Amino acid sequence: MPAGRNDRAAPPRRAGGYEVRFAGKDAADGWEELARVAGNALRTAWDTLDGHPLTPINGDRHHRLKAGFATVTVRGKVLEQWQYEVTAGGRIWFGVDPQDMIVWITYASTRHPKATD
Repeated sequence: MPAGRNDRAAPPRRAGGYEVRFAGKDAADGWEELARVAGNALRTAWDTLDGHPLTPINGDRHHRLKAGFATVTVRGKVLEQWQYEVTAGGRIWFGVDPQDMIVWITYASTRHPKATD
């Protein structure tokens, strides 16, 4: 559904930057929860996803996932999957499509993903 009255506006893609999209509704819902509880930290994460998703500036917070989580398939493409730690527990997982310059958010939550426990 297109954005409407009272909806939050997302920043547009920067020249040379990546477009950031949600791979599913759960990721979008998790993003909204992160926005409510950690808005400033989420903005920093956005800047990373939009500007340099494949080049970690802060290796403690931004890194490639390993083993069974190292790749993700989105729209039929197998993509490298990365993680950005927004807060101590909050995470964003994302697949990067460098050809189309799209970052697909596959997971976003204020809680650590149970899949990696």
